[in-house]
Amino acid sequence: MDVQQQSRIGILIREWRRRRRLSQLELALLADTSARHLSCVETGRAHPSRTMVLRLSTALDVPLRERNTLLVAAGYAPAYRESSLDDEDMAAVRSALDTMLNAHEPYPAVVVDRCWNVLTGNRAMAVLMDGIPAHLLEPRPNVYRLTLHPDGLAARLANLGEVRALFLERLQRQVHATGDTDLRTLYEEVSGYPALPGEETAGPEDPQARPSPIQVPLRVRTPFGELSLFGTMATFGAPADVTLSELAIELFYPLDDFTAQALRALAETPPSFT
Repeated sequence: MDVQQQSRIGILIREWRRRRRLSQLELALLADTSARHLSCVETGRAHPSRTMVLRLSTALDVPLRERNTLLVAAGYAPAYRESSLDDEDMAAVRSALDTMLNAHEPYPAVVVDRCWNVLTGNRAMAVLMDGIPAHLLEPRPNVYRLTLHPDGLAARLANLGEVRALFLERLQRQVHATGDTDLRTLYEEVSGYPALPGEETAGPEDPQARPSPIQVPLRVRTPFGELSLFGTMATFGAPADVTLSELAIELFYPLDDFTAQALRALAETPPSFT
């Protein structure tokens, strides 16, 4: 085995351990190995077996994409395939996504990948997509760009300051948790968007804000009035495919009766969103 490969896998394991804030002893206990062996792996004095790489990956809660990276760095073949949603084997997944999106109407729902790129959404998403310029829709819409870009939804958010702070904090946590360079690039881009006039005054002490059990709802100004929405995230359980492991479905719900009634009324003839 090449010394550089041994060193590379050791460096990666150490980076993931430190990212998870675990000592060598703590990780060794989680992976059912010895701290001495783990130390030798990290320094390149010992080469981990394929099984050990997978055990360490599980103990470190490494995403499937990065587990493949660890395996390749150790000189092994990837363990997890990466499919296209268009593949025949993903038909059941596509069917499940369609069922969830359609069943959630008249409330908005959207499917995103690991970088928050929009893969598909239901018709009710039109209420959030209205007026979004073409340059934010190509080559593929991105939730963070759509929400925080001055030309996007940001201009219609009554509580943009709160939403911006929440979104950036959430994205930064993801960057720290995954080490994903694409997410880091996205964070650097969207965190650099300029503030809009009046944004600094929007916050939890805003006297116009309605009482809410949700700390930061989306308060969207529309021609029909201000809509208040909150979101939940759904993922697939026990995925064995990189693509599937990175899919998430964001489901939006009305926070008040006015929003619920408005969304039901808009569902009569909404424009399509794909």
